[in-house]
Amino acid sequence: MKLALALCCCAAGTLWLSGCRNAESADDPDRITVACYYFPNYHTHDARNDRNKGDGWAEWKLVREARPVFEGHEQPKVPAWGYTDEKDPAEMARKIDAAADNGIDVFIFDWYYYDDGPFLNRALDEGFLGAPNTGRLKFALMWANHDWLDIHPYTQGDPQTVMYPGRVSSETFDRIGDHIVRDYFTRPNYWKVDGKPYFSVYDVQKFVENFGSVEAARAAMDGLRRKAVDAGLEGVHWNLVTWGNPVLPGEQAAENTPELLRRLGFDSGTSYVWIHHTPLPDLQTDYFKARDDYFAFWDKAKAEYGVPYYPNVTMGWDPSPRYVEKTPDGVRNYLVTNTISGNTPENFRTVLQQTKDRLLADPDGPRILNINSWNEWTEGSYIEPDTVNGTGYLEAVRAVFRR
Repeated sequence: MKLALALCCCAAGTLWLSGCRNAESADDPDRITVACYYFPNYHTHDARNDRNKGDGWAEWKLVREARPVFEGHEQPKVPAWGYTDEKDPAEMARKIDAAADNGIDVFIFDWYYYDDGPFLNRALDEGFLGAPNTGRLKFALMWANHDWLDIHPYTQGDPQTVMYPGRVSSETFDRIGDHIVRDYFTRPNYWKVDGKPYFSVYDVQKFVENFGSVEAARAAMDGLRRKAVDAGLEGVHWNLVTWGNPVLPGEQAAENTPELLRRLGFDSGTSYVWIHHTPLPDLQTDYFKARDDYFAFWDKAKAEYGVPYYPNVTMGWDPSPRYVEKTPDGVRNYLVTNTISGNTPENFRTVLQQTKDRLLADPDGPRILNINSWNEWTEGSYIEPDTVNGTGYLEAVRAVFRR
């Protein structure tokens, strides 16, 4: 396929090549970059977790203790590699090799930083960046700037208290900018799109609240671009995670995402998980029903956003390990949403192929997609090997994208 390049004016007021190509695909217009979200709550001795959950706590505890909620419910999930500690460079090296060998190019780390400092950073800072093979995989940050509530687990009936507010001060954001430019953006394996480090924001409402207005938020974004340029980079590729259906407690969807993308000057949009765009009408909503709802949203985003939209492929959904109730017989799990079923490795591969085909059908469109996720074990959306499907989900990625 011959690459057609059209110069367009992006929301940030600069010129971009239509589709916002990833630099890695410059020599091959059909080369699709596969990014995968990584949730870093599977290591021991995070300072906040030790303080709030007990010495050495990791979210593996919820994975181990999960129990079925309905007949045929596949819980608990059991990791084939065991309950590993992701801050260990040797353990992370195995993850990096498995990802790179099976067609994944990028880990997008869910990245947490509050007014009083970082959270869940040891998986990236010690594990990933300390691994001897870290250069085999690129990495990027998705600032998970939502309120942190205690849902690890959440016990039915308990008050939902915000432990760490997602809103940070302008001074904190300035420190964040210095930190990520110095310690991440300038690393040789930090992921760049159109030559610029990719930095994604999860909650646009909280982001605007940080600064008090859309105009002030845009000025802060431009300030981070200047920091990157001063460090010898070409700027920042600002990406927005967009969603309609709130999932986490306290979330509020943006009222006019296309307008916010334009006014704030984001360079692209994407999604984190399908259930932000599907109501899951059945207790076990069919995987292809969820796909159809998501694909309809994708079409709408492409038509309305005015910037490239990077599609998402979700492996599954079942957050029941995070929700428990106390009964006379003890503690048991319960559902706060319906689940996705039929998400076999074969069906996952089918949707990966369909997503690839839809991307390639647009000669001027983007060549990037993301997967939810590498290890959202307690949300039922992971592609790490388990004892039921083995490496089936990784093999699906390799079959579609590995060349």
